[in-house]
Amino acid sequence: MRLHTEGNFEGFGMDTITLAGPLEAKLAAMREAGFTQVMLKANDLVGHPGGLSAAVQAVKDSGLRGTGFQVLRDFEGLSGHLHHYKVDIAKSMLEMAAALGCTVLLACSSTSRHATQDLDLIARDLRKLAMLAVPLGIKIAYEGLSWGHTVNEYTTAWDVVCRADCPNLGVCMDSFHVLAAKTPLSEIDYLDPSKIFLVQLADFLWQDTPTFEERMATARTMRVFPGEGVHSEQVVELVLRLDKLGYRGDYSFEVFNDDFLNLPLPTVAERARRSALWLAEDVLKRSVPLPGQMRLKAMAGQ
Repeated sequence: MRLHTEGNFEGFGMDTITLAGPLEAKLAAMREAGFTQVMLKANDLVGHPGGLSAAVQAVKDSGLRGTGFQVLRDFEGLSGHLHHYKVDIAKSMLEMAAALGCTVLLACSSTSRHATQDLDLIARDLRKLAMLAVPLGIKIAYEGLSWGHTVNEYTTAWDVVCRADCPNLGVCMDSFHVLAAKTPLSEIDYLDPSKIFLVQLADFLWQDTPTFEERMATARTMRVFPGEGVHSEQVVELVLRLDKLGYRGDYSFEVFNDDFLNLPLPTVAERARRSALWLAEDVLKRSVPLPGQMRLKAMAGQ
């Protein structure tokens, strides 16, 4: 296997949802493209033919670092037996994340009509989730889905996180949801960079998604990598604002795309690589390693 070593896109990773095939093949394609981290989902583990332990071992053997683990849905704002049910689900998700060595669990805002619209009660539930994660050393990244029942913009997600006031509870910024909801990017300047636990990046191929139904359909089937859609200027502004704010965490490509699932893994991984190089070197202006630097490092480690 020939690994790509040119370029500098450390801190950028792919999501397993973008690639078809078995987990091991996905991990190998990412590694060959030069990525060093991977965003994992629950189905990667529970759907593995060898079971949970085999999936965990495959990730460890790949050498890729787990960017995070997803996704806990519809957790907050419920009551009675629904709340207790979701707490049990959350505990299992946290255990799987810990087994993988992932230190971030993604929780997206509730879409359930059974959930309250009281932001203080939503904050209370997220505080409880964060406390459950403390013994495992896991942070909770709360994401405002652009079709969320109450929280559907990152500004509201940030409000809830501030109300909860937990050290290991922060936000996940997802460029798709920001762009789909048309939330002003200037509001990024009011965030605390230490409370941004994950940034997920994607673009899409049309200007507007005015209804929740259109947003869901596009988000789940037709995202593309940054630089491939019609919102490149906004993606660049988002990344630059986060960088200026002081965000130095991970960027993960969350690209749901039905067409990509019908393409060879190396083809899709190469598209991701081109996007990562563009963002890292052309947008963020990160320096490219000197010629022979990677080879010299490898020789020094022998």
